[in-house]
Amino acid sequence: MEGPLGFVVIDKPAGLTSHACVSRLRRQLGTRRVGHGGTLDPAVTGVLPIAVGQATRLLPYLAGEKTYRGSIQLGRRTTTDDLEGELLEDQPWPQLSIPELDVQLETFRGAIDQRPPQVSAVHVDGERAHARARRGEWMDLPPRPVTIHRLELLRWDSACGVLELEVHCSAGTYIRSLARDLGERLGCGGCLASLRRVQAMGFRIEQAVHLADGEWTAELIPPQQPLADRPQRIASESEVEDWRCGRRLSLQPEMSAGPVVVLDGEGRMIGLGLHEEPGSLRPKVVFDARG
Repeated sequence: MEGPLGFVVIDKPAGLTSHACVSRLRRQLGTRRVGHGGTLDPAVTGVLPIAVGQATRLLPYLAGEKTYRGSIQLGRRTTTDDLEGELLEDQPWPQLSIPELDVQLETFRGAIDQRPPQVSAVHVDGERAHARARRGEWMDLPPRPVTIHRLELLRWDSACGVLELEVHCSAGTYIRSLARDLGERLGCGGCLASLRRVQAMGFRIEQAVHLADGEWTAELIPPQQPLADRPQRIASESEVEDWRCGRRLSLQPEMSAGPVVVLDGEGRMIGLGLHEEPGSLRPKVVFDARG
C-alpha cells in the first residue's frame, strides 16, 4: 500500500487553528492527503483527529459525538459568546446552590434546539457566519436540533460566578451557545471561559500527542481502530484481489446492518463495505484499489 495510512490524534494547543495543524502534518509526513475531523476554534485545546492517506475517506463513517470539559463565566455577555469577544454587558449572577444550579442545567439535557453563535462556521447566503460577524454584521441564525447526551456539573464557584462542566453531545453542538443560553436563563448573561475537547470521533485525549516542530516520528493509529464497534469481514488472499478490483464479497446474513470493516489475513484494513442484499457486501471504500 502506497504512502502513510491511518490516524493521528493531536492535542491541539491554544492559539493554533485546526488548518495549521493539518498543514504542518502534511509537511512532516510528506503527503497532501491529510484531513481533520471536527474543527476546533483557535482558543480551544484538546482532541483533534487527523486522517492520513486513504484514511481520509473514512471520516464520514466515524462517530460524530464529542466530549468537552469547560468553564462558563456567568454575569458577562460578549459578541462572540466567549471571553475573546467584546464585552456587551456585565452584571451580578444569582447566588445559587449546587442543586439549584443543576436544576437549571436540566433544561439543556437531551434533545434541544440550539441557536449557533454569531461567530460560527454556519453558512449564511454562501458565506461563513464568522466572516460576516467579523465585519460587524449581526445575523438572525435559526436554532438547530442538537442532543446533549450528558451534562455534568463538575464545580461551582459562586464567589466568582464560574461553573465547570463536562458535556457529551452530538455533532453540531456549540458549547459557547450553551454558555450564552444558560446565562440568559439565569437572567445574568454568560459566556464560555475555557474549553478542552477530551473525546471526538472515537478518539480519547489519552491517545493524543503534541504537535512536534521537527520530523514526525510517532506511529499512525491503524485505520480500523475508531471503527472497533463495527463488524469485521476477514478476506482470504483471493478475496483481497477481488475486493481491490471492486467485486462484492459474501457476507453472513446474521451480520448487523451498517458499514463492515474488511481486513486481510494479517489484520490490515483494506476497506469498508456496505450491505447490498442478503449475503452480499458491496465495496464502498477500497484501499489500494486496482485500476
